[in-house]
Amino acid sequence: MSEQGDRPVETVEEQKAAARDATYWAKTVSRLKVSDVPDGAINLNVTGKRLAGPIQGFGKMWQKTYQVRLPREQVSATDLIATWKQRFPEFWPEGNRFYAPLTGISPGEVALLNVTLPGRMKLSTGVMVLYADEESFTLMTPQGHMFAGWITFSATECAGETVAQAQVLMRASDPIFELGLTMGGHEQEDRFWQHTLSSVASAVGSPQATVDVQVVCVDKRRQWSRWTNVWHSSAIRSSLYMLGAPIRGLRVIARRGRAVG
Repeated sequence: MSEQGDRPVETVEEQKAAARDATYWAKTVSRLKVSDVPDGAINLNVTGKRLAGPIQGFGKMWQKTYQVRLPREQVSATDLIATWKQRFPEFWPEGNRFYAPLTGISPGEVALLNVTLPGRMKLSTGVMVLYADEESFTLMTPQGHMFAGWITFSATECAGETVAQAQVLMRASDPIFELGLTMGGHEQEDRFWQHTLSSVASAVGSPQATVDVQVVCVDKRRQWSRWTNVWHSSAIRSSLYMLGAPIRGLRVIARRGRAVG
């Protein structure tokens, strides 16, 4: 029998479903590229970087799930996700900025981030939209991000409730970030996403909703072969960038002086 004969024939419905699913996934990319840099954003640790999933990370692997339950008659799953996508930057804690792409949260788009770490240190990094449909969207991290992994935001309807959820699967990307997570970083991340879920709930009319948190250590091993990820560390590169701010300022003044002269 020929190879063609061995292969099952797809129905029209299956072909349509495959085509529809393909529109929700980002196309394969070797390195990230930011087409437009919004005002106030810093494209410091994104352009030219590869994506990094949990397999490429250094630290222990964690799965963290944050959920909030809302009355179904108050908001549907699709309406909640539509609101979440449209107003995503508004729901983050103060001091953290998500610079959404002009086209919004769509597959393949890259967003820049300015994040505040413990000690008030500012970190510049980004994420790529790996997947996005009417009921969920997934962001994936680049090399040098605090963690290597992805986070999925979703909404489902069950037993008269709409359940909004953010679920993270991650490893600290390098030994420095692993130390930071151990020394309070995990607690800060939990507060970050609890704030986000509470803000989403408030936006759809449930300001008193309680956020449930579940944390599971999926793999206790550290991948010591990945210690070299520190070369891409956005913490180190962001710190060096900030230390160089006075020099860059002097250069701008000097250029203006030459232009006037």
